[in-house]
Amino acid sequence: MNLKHLPIFIAFFLHAFLLKAELRLPAIFGDNMILQRDNPIKLWGWAEKNETIHVQFMQQNLNTKADKNGQWKLTLAPTSHGGPYRLKINGRKEQILLKNILVGEVWLASGQSNMEWIVKNSNNATGEIRQANYPNIRAFNVEKNMSDVPKLDLNGKWEICSPATVGDFSAVGYFFALKLYQELGIPVGIINSSWGGTGVETWTSGNSFNKLPAHYNAPYKQASTGDLKSFMSENELKKQAYQQALANDPGIAEKWYENNTDLSTWGKMNVPQLWEPKLDNIDGIVWFKRSIHLPKGSASKSASIHLGTIDDNDICWINGVKVGETKGYTIPRSYNIPKTVLKDGENIITLKIMDTGGGGGFYGNPAQLYLEIEGEKSPLDGEWNYKEAITTKQHGYKEVSPNMFPSLLFNAMINPIIPYTIRGVIWYQGEHNAGQAYDYRTLFPNLIQDWRSLWKFDFPFYWVQLANYMAKDKTPEDSDWAKLRDAQTRTLRLVHTGQAVITDIGEADDIHPRNKQEVGRRLALIALAKDYGKKELVYSGPMFKSMVKEGNKLVISFDATGGGLVVDNKYGYVEGFAIAGADKKFVWAKAHIEGNKLIVYADQVLNPEFVRYAWSNNPDVNLFNKEGLPAVPFSNE
Repeated sequence: MNLKHLPIFIAFFLHAFLLKAELRLPAIFGDNMILQRDNPIKLWGWAEKNETIHVQFMQQNLNTKADKNGQWKLTLAPTSHGGPYRLKINGRKEQILLKNILVGEVWLASGQSNMEWIVKNSNNATGEIRQANYPNIRAFNVEKNMSDVPKLDLNGKWEICSPATVGDFSAVGYFFALKLYQELGIPVGIINSSWGGTGVETWTSGNSFNKLPAHYNAPYKQASTGDLKSFMSENELKKQAYQQALANDPGIAEKWYENNTDLSTWGKMNVPQLWEPKLDNIDGIVWFKRSIHLPKGSASKSASIHLGTIDDNDICWINGVKVGETKGYTIPRSYNIPKTVLKDGENIITLKIMDTGGGGGFYGNPAQLYLEIEGEKSPLDGEWNYKEAITTKQHGYKEVSPNMFPSLLFNAMINPIIPYTIRGVIWYQGEHNAGQAYDYRTLFPNLIQDWRSLWKFDFPFYWVQLANYMAKDKTPEDSDWAKLRDAQTRTLRLVHTGQAVITDIGEADDIHPRNKQEVGRRLALIALAKDYGKKELVYSGPMFKSMVKEGNKLVISFDATGGGLVVDNKYGYVEGFAIAGADKKFVWAKAHIEGNKLIVYADQVLNPEFVRYAWSNNPDVNLFNKEGLPAVPFSNE
């Protein structure tokens, strides 16, 4: 060892020793926490090796001893709901006193951005926050972190629900807890461990993920260099080269904004869309071009160009003249065009888009893209030419994210709270995996079984199915989002599972629908019916049961019809159905209710074999049961 590093080494060693010797608890145990009622309560922490630990909680007095590594654990006997209580832990010289503890129901809430989405960004946020004086609802927000090895602790603290705190609670978690509290009158705690834009793989333990077939690990081989630390070191050098390149955009140097640019090496892309599916999750600079033919008399008139929302920054040229630029992915692009710019006939629009991370490109509604001349609009959605200028992929640089390797979030944000006693899990994730729906049939149930094996019991696991999102289909199409929803529905084969369907309350232009109140309520209906004895509650919309062919018609039967099938249409037409013959060429179908069955047919399909319902990114949904829950999307293929 270099001697100049000796003081640092000694300081580090002493710090580690003191941390190890200190009587302490994981962060998940703290003031204001909620412990799970009617179940053995797991408790653990650290102290000096072989130190005797005395724990006092309510009428319970227990002793245990730290092992040779300074770790200790014990189990408190089950207790009914109530509080507030104190938890006192004594070591040889130190004492920990936790106050204002409640005993009630504890649920772990996890997933990606729609679970992370907070109350203050949801519908009626001002009113919800003003009314949120519920001291018996508590939330623990796990601070974001990644790790390539399982960690034993994390950061976060328990917060009491009040108008001052609830704004930063997970909205789905809060509205789920609120419904339980209103129905049960029992304290409810939510542990929110979620991170936007993340795949199911990063939430799965390494032991479980590594047992999957080899192709599940294939996407990570390119990024992997043996371990996270060595990858980070090499990646940092690539990042520096990438950032230096950004200052020397070849599009600017070679004047790609001019009309005479050679497009023979440019690709083609339909917009609006985020470019990730086509360009392999790149960040950086990509240029776009398209021509538009304007009628005689267009020159010298007042005009403007509108490009919807762009992620993240853009500069716009028309016929080689810069007409505007914007920084920020939430701002609609609208630029006035000087009267000297447009000309009769062909005009060339050029866009330089800089994506700094996450999604990149156009992501607005098609109707938001147009060129307007004195009130006359010319649409600009559709096919554009594009060319990558400077990208992370060109430099081999990968933005550090939880999806770089499997298990990074499990290690840092789930493992440290195992085996904290919980009632169950609510989960809202799947958007990130929509392009790999077939794999999700394995990955999702594998995660559920993984977590249950680590907690050592088959706790309830309830999830939210993907909402409706993106443009409506003009003709029946296959759909990645529909396939992902189907993978979620298939996971109901596992015991103690449930699914909240929300294909009626999404938003076409927003992957984050704001109506989290109804999402939380529908999840709570499942828990109330399955876990809290309210068996009379209907918690699911109609589910496909069977199909019988009668001539050129299909007769569909359903489970979970509740008080009966209803259709939200004054003429009684059921929307969202498509049928096909053996050729699987689907066409929109007519459908109507007869009793508790549905009759589906299409005049052009004389011998129907296959049926789909709500099988699109943003399906038409108007079939419910009388309890107001939407029918579950399905296909019999």
